[in-house]
Amino acid sequence: MFSLSVLLLTLVLLNSRLLISAETVVTCDGFVQRLSCDTGVISVQSATYGRTSSQICSIGRPPSETSNTQCSIDVTAVFKRCNGLRECESQGLALKDPCFGTYKYYTTNYICIPAETSVTCHGGYSYLKCENGKIQINTANYGRTDKTTCSEGRPSKQLQNTNCYSPNALAPVSKSCNGLESCEVFATHTVFTDPCFGIYKYLAISYFCLPPGVRSSLVCEHETSALNCALTTAELTAAHALLDDLLLSLPKLTATP
Repeated sequence: MFSLSVLLLTLVLLNSRLLISAETVVTCDGFVQRLSCDTGVISVQSATYGRTSSQICSIGRPPSETSNTQCSIDVTAVFKRCNGLRECESQGLALKDPCFGTYKYYTTNYICIPAETSVTCHGGYSYLKCENGKIQINTANYGRTDKTTCSEGRPSKQLQNTNCYSPNALAPVSKSCNGLESCEVFATHTVFTDPCFGIYKYLAISYFCLPPGVRSSLVCEHETSALNCALTTAELTAAHALLDDLLLSLPKLTATP
């Protein structure tokens, strides 16, 4: 399923002639990590917390806090928080300390992928549309991940929880919109479960416009699906070549602070 998703994304990029920008952001422990895309949306490729170099985030630190370079754990919360957004801030998302006494840092690798976005405050309708092609949902969340979106006129107490995610948002949005040229989704807890009672929520969606000829398949767990491909050998070769270029590209290193 992962390979199919990557191939679909590659075909979208091939059709749109857009380039993916790859970024690596390193943030010292205790500071806010910021990811952003000038165009497109964030797609996190990896996120770790620990220390694999004695040089990074070492200024002012004694050798005892930087000598352990065999310290690293994955931070899956970064994927959940940032994927599908144009900008994302996070701090202290690691759930445990992988090496007590060592000064650590967060390392996040991400790419900016060409996708449309939609944000709808609670009680409104989200309208998605593709001028050329069919909708393919990338990410969806009904909740709150910052204090500014859909905040006008709301008391501060309704904006404080920025770690609010609906556990089932992707499925109903995909069911309502995938394969269509346009669709609408009602942003309310009657469609999605209420992930944070008392917090004013919004529906955030990112989606692709798949070019004609590209198909998608949604398969439930323990079920099977037959896929067939009408793409020519030349189209597949071009798509795989673009994917190879992406995987071989060297990300730009941005260290914060």
